Amino acid sequence: MSDKETVTTRGTLVIDVDACKGCNLCIDACPPGVLVMTDIEVNSRGYRYPQLLAGCTGCKACSQICPDFVFQVYKYDTPQEHTS
Repeated sequence: MSDKETVTTRGTLVIDVDACKGCNLCIDACPPGVLVMTDIEVNSRGYRYPQLLAGCTGCKACSQICPDFVFQVYKYDTPQEHTS
């Protein structure tokens, strides 16, 4: 039996890491819970920033709540399968 899990991803993000101020609003707003805040890494301004895990739905909740407009959201024409 395999320990690998398949996750369907319907969208993806481009995150302007250096513009992020680490407010965490996107983390709480993400319906599938695929945004996580970095633990140790910080941007050029000294703030932690979000990282995207597999499973994005392209819903744009992160971009709608972000006060600094750090997200560009793209939705795939065909869902992508990712094995982790």
